Amino acid sequence: FSPMMNRFFPANFPNKQYQLLFTQGSGESKEEIVNYEFDTKDLVCLALSSVVGVWYLLRKHWIANNLFGLAFSLNGVELLHLNNVSTGCILLGGLFIYDVFWVFGTNVMVTVAKSFEAPIKLVFPQDLLEKGLDADNFAMLGLGDIVIPDLSSLGSAPFPYSLKKNTHTYFYTSFVAYIFGLGLTIFIMHIFKHAQPALLYLVPACIGFPLLVALAKGEVTEMF
Repeated sequence: FSPMMNRFFPANFPNKQYQLLFTQGSGESKEEIVNYEFDTKDLVCLALSSVVGVWYLLRKHWIANNLFGLAFSLNGVELLHLNNVSTGCILLGGLFIYDVFWVFGTNVMVTVAKSFEAPIKLVFPQDLLEKGLDADNFAMLGLGDIVIPDLSSLGSAPFPYSLKKNTHTYFYTSFVAYIFGLGLTIFIMHIFKHAQPALLYLVPACIGFPLLVALAKGEVTEMF
């Protein structure tokens, strides 16, 4: 909530700074274990977040689940970065095989996703029109299917900026590629009435679309 809430605090808000420091040992061997700095605004956001946390613990409601899932995904995308395109392609290629095997080769992935009560996935109510907010028939999307393609996509790699061009072409291309791949996943799932490994469709899209753009612009060598 912090980036959004900071816009609403008045200029004269009494914002104080705090520091949570936890150390081990003493003297010259003293070592910092935790050193966390925060302010009064963060405490207000923590109180708002706690409302969602209590709501989830008491009700396990799908909206609270999705709020946590989105928060985890945003933090994952913000904190994790890959250093080059080749690493992203290798990671996506390996997880492509991993996802296909554990969904089509066994029933482990689907069983865990359905039975594990934790916000490790986003859920989309398929009976929302009939039951409203009390919907209980869900389609699911694992958080890894959100974070990994974004983390590894060619549009998020540093190379567009290393070209010293103020362009967002590759980012927008990857963004469209992700929407296309996810839409194709949902379409195939509804056609065959069977769980689908999202990375089966997201990986070719998130690698292929930017690669075609780089090919058209003659920047494939710079990309890799």
